[in-house]
Amino acid sequence: MSAVNPGRRALDGVRVVDLTQALAGPFCTSLLADQGADVVKVEPPRGDFLRYAGPFASADEPRDYGGVFQSANRNKRSLVLDLKKPEARDVLLRLIDDADVLVENFSAGVMERFGLDYDTLIARNPRLVYASIRGFGDKAGGVSPYRDWPAFDIVAQAMGGLMSITGADSDHPVRVGSGVGDTVPGLFAAFGILAALRDAERTGQGQYVDVAMADAVLAISEVVVNTYGHTGQVPGPIGNQLQGFAPFDTVRAKDGVVALGAPHNPQWTKLAAVMGQSELVDDPRFATDHDRWINRDAVYEVVNAWTERHTVAELIELLGGTVPLGPILDAADIFADPHFRARDMLPTVTHPTSGRTVTVPGIAAKLSHTPGAIDRRAPLIGEHTVEILRESGLDTADLTVLVDAGAIVIPSSQEPVA
Repeated sequence: MSAVNPGRRALDGVRVVDLTQALAGPFCTSLLADQGADVVKVEPPRGDFLRYAGPFASADEPRDYGGVFQSANRNKRSLVLDLKKPEARDVLLRLIDDADVLVENFSAGVMERFGLDYDTLIARNPRLVYASIRGFGDKAGGVSPYRDWPAFDIVAQAMGGLMSITGADSDHPVRVGSGVGDTVPGLFAAFGILAALRDAERTGQGQYVDVAMADAVLAISEVVVNTYGHTGQVPGPIGNQLQGFAPFDTVRAKDGVVALGAPHNPQWTKLAAVMGQSELVDDPRFATDHDRWINRDAVYEVVNAWTERHTVAELIELLGGTVPLGPILDAADIFADPHFRARDMLPTVTHPTSGRTVTVPGIAAKLSHTPGAIDRRAPLIGEHTVEILRESGLDTADLTVLVDAGAIVIPSSQEPVA
């Protein structure tokens, strides 16, 4: 394997115009920025509303730069344009001329009303990859009867099937604790963008990447589709278990619980040996993967009777590296765990107003030659307006006209335009 080249990134030279707010879109474009894409975050004068959501430290004032915003907008530059103004839309078109990708997550029809729809932009820049993330998609991927419905993460989790199989029972459906109704669509959008960029390199022709949040959640709810599609049965919540697999659950320890998975014969055989009960392998109730699932109550009775005689630490010592087992790590545990330190999953950036060091999630996809980096904090609102517009060829007189028209907002900390 050749040496890592920290000075080169996989998406160097790719320009992304980012019109997204909230989490799904910014998460998508942050993945591109981590790999070197020049992501120009175009914000309205009030800024991305995610700026005003926490978490905040007690000393964070003003409260317009929350922790989730920091994480989802690292490595980007911010430009403020009021797209309700025709002059601002003209500026955006200048940016499109030099862009490789545009990403937006407005409600359906907004870009058409701005005169910035896919057909208009692709006529201007035929190689442009245009991506949208909406609750129920847009017309490119098939017109949903819910196309005009607004959506949040919890709606996507509910309608994408994930909540129907999450929780202890069907009377108490549970949303997955993190925003997978946003981040998973962001992942699919990033994948689609990279695939479309590859095709544009070959053909010179861009295309529309249409991602629905509900579709993305359904795509990872394999139990929903596979069970009903093959058996006609509607699966419901079964806690921490997984349909068809046993043991595959949390099990009791003397001082807590651990996650354990030994559902296949090789793992079950190893578990039985460590437990000192190798005879379980020949027990007809447990002879196959399917038998263990059908007789899962008996499986868990046997396993829990053994695990609850040991502490979590003892179970890790006995089973770690032998069968899939892990402790339930909370945030403090994760920050102290050597795995995440070794994998650089907790990098830090500097808060722009307090100057304190804050942690953001690291880059999960480790590329051997172009690993990417998180080396730029999320921008202040409009922090790079003048810089970006000067790169686009606008001079001081042009900037003054735009300011007077209310099309752009330049923070007082930036150079004067007149």
